[in-house]
Amino acid sequence: MKNSLKTAVLFLLFNRPDTTTHVFEKIRQIKPQRLYLASDGPREGYDGEIEKITKAREIATKVDWPCEVKTLFRDKNLGCKSGVSTAITWFFEHEEQGIILEDDCVPHLDFFIFCENLLEHHAKDKRVSIISGNNFQNGQWRGDTSYYFSKYNHIWGWATWRRAWNDYQGDIKFWPRWKNSKNWLSHTPDKVERKYWQKIFDYVYAGQMDSWAYPWTASIWYKGGLTATPNVNLVSNIGFGKDATHTISENDKNANVPTQEIGEIIYPVEIKQDIRADRYNFDNFFDGLNKRFPHNLFRLPKRIIKYFLKNFRNLKEIKNKKL
Repeated sequence: MKNSLKTAVLFLLFNRPDTTTHVFEKIRQIKPQRLYLASDGPREGYDGEIEKITKAREIATKVDWPCEVKTLFRDKNLGCKSGVSTAITWFFEHEEQGIILEDDCVPHLDFFIFCENLLEHHAKDKRVSIISGNNFQNGQWRGDTSYYFSKYNHIWGWATWRRAWNDYQGDIKFWPRWKNSKNWLSHTPDKVERKYWQKIFDYVYAGQMDSWAYPWTASIWYKGGLTATPNVNLVSNIGFGKDATHTISENDKNANVPTQEIGEIIYPVEIKQDIRADRYNFDNFFDGLNKRFPHNLFRLPKRIIKYFLKNFRNLKEIKNKKL
C-alpha cells in the first residue's frame, strides 16, 4: 500500500455528517497529496440543514496528513445538477485528472490505486472517458483481466480526465438531433433500453430533471466514450434512505454492495464494449428485465390502475375548478 496518493481527490459533501465520516476515514487512510472539498449551500425551508452541512464540513476539513486542501463551500444552494457539475468543473480547472467521491460512497482502498493506475494508463486514449469503481455483475467476471469496458458510467466513486469532462453538456442540446440519427440507433439497438433512455433524456432536455449524472451519461455516449469497469466492486453506496436526494429506497438491491480487493491490475489488450455485460447491467441495475416480455405483463395491472387513478384525479381537479 502506498503511503500517499499522488492523484488529486474531489470530495463532494452536503448534509450527511454520518456518511461523510465513513468516506473521509478512507480518504484519510490513503492520504492524498491534494484534496478538494466542495459543498453546496443549505436549502430554504429545511430545518437543521445549516447545522448538518456545517458538521459535515468540519469533518472533512480535519486533515491530519501533509496535504494541499482547496475548498468550495457555497453559502446558497445551487441544486443537485448545478451544485455538483460546477464543483467538478472547478476541480478540473486545477487538475488534469482526478478521483471523485460523494459523501455516501465508501471505497475500498484498492479503489484509489485502481483509479490512479488507469488514469495514467488510459490518459491519452479518448475512447476511454471514465473509470468507475462500481461493479453490478453479481460475481460474474467479464474477460480475463482486472476490468472491462462498458458504456455505463456508474458514478458512485469514479475518476476521469479534464479532456473527458470538457465534453459535459448539462443541457444536452445535441439530443433532438442525435435521437433521430443512425448513430443513436446503433448505440442503443435494444428497443427496450432505447425507450428507457429516450424518456430520461427527453426529461433532461426539457429541463425537468435536476440531475448532473444523466447529462453526463448522454454526453459520454454522444462522444462514443467507454467506461473502464472493475471486475470486482470497489465502492459501496451506503446512502440509501429517506435522507437521500435520489436513492431513497433502503431495500434497493444496489445499496451497500460489499467491496473487494482487486489485487494486481491486469490491463485488457483490446478496448471494446462488453455488450453482454451491459445487457446484464441494464436488465438488473436499471430493472430492464421487468420491462421486457413476458415480465412486463405482470406489471400491466399495476400500470392500468395507476393510469385510471391519475385520470380520476385530473378529472376531479377540473371539476373543482369549475365549481
